[in-house]
Amino acid sequence: MAARPDAGLRWHRTTLAGRTVAYGDAGDGPAVVFLHGWGLTARSYAQAFPLIAATGSRVIAPALPGFGRSDPLEGEYTFPRLAAWVLELLDTLDLREGVTLVGHSFGGAVATATAWEEPERLRALVLVNSVGGSVWKSSRDGERTLADRPIWDWGLRMPGEFRRRDYRRVLPVVVRDLVGNALTNPGAMRRAADLARTADLREELATLAANGLPVSILWGSEDQVVPEATFLAMCDAAGAPGDIIPEAGHSWLIADPAGFGELVTNSLAVQRTLAERTIDPDVERPTDQGSVGRSA
Repeated sequence: MAARPDAGLRWHRTTLAGRTVAYGDAGDGPAVVFLHGWGLTARSYAQAFPLIAATGSRVIAPALPGFGRSDPLEGEYTFPRLAAWVLELLDTLDLREGVTLVGHSFGGAVATATAWEEPERLRALVLVNSVGGSVWKSSRDGERTLADRPIWDWGLRMPGEFRRRDYRRVLPVVVRDLVGNALTNPGAMRRAADLARTADLREELATLAANGLPVSILWGSEDQVVPEATFLAMCDAAGAPGDIIPEAGHSWLIADPAGFGELVTNSLAVQRTLAERTIDPDVERPTDQGSVGRSA
């Protein structure tokens, strides 16, 4: 990807209802809004944003309420309130249509909830190793949800993310943000964790896809945090085959920013093609809207 002069990443602050919001901004063009995962901030993914912006997009990456340097929400911490927060930020930045929402992990559920509230503002939805599918395990006896998953099991799985040699450089980044967020706003960490464990947005995904919003779902084949059953449940709900990234864990997009940037760029290209074909009634629209990048 050839870098452009305006593709450099800049950090800003604004206010929503008198409360501070920190966000990164890179590039110029159609808006791509990225929502980070649980316990992290947008700065964890900073290497990927200029790569996406360099291909002709404007990347906006806020720190969600209570994370990084963004003030927490007062009162209840729910997906509708987080969606309203994201939409208010888009209004403040004058991003009122043609927005692509990209969400990683917990941020994927927030992105889905935001799309559900005002789908007409979006060009597409891209979910990366996202929660929201609810299913932990499937068997002949039925489904067990992520809410049934013991806390100790989450804790045991997380260290497995960083045993691979190419993921070791990710660990300091993740620890920096986790520790910083835990020290400054442990309440937001707890409330977001509770939401992530109980998130079931399959009905919202099904409705969004049925109404024509392009939905791309990506998952790393070695994800120790979000299980494959969750990914498959989301694909089933959205009617999309999804894409499995080989030999990739939950934080693969931080470990491989160039690969992530390439996949998002490919997704944006497909979305532009779909939009053009939708406008032209003489061009047949493909039925597969969910598959972008490297499939298993």
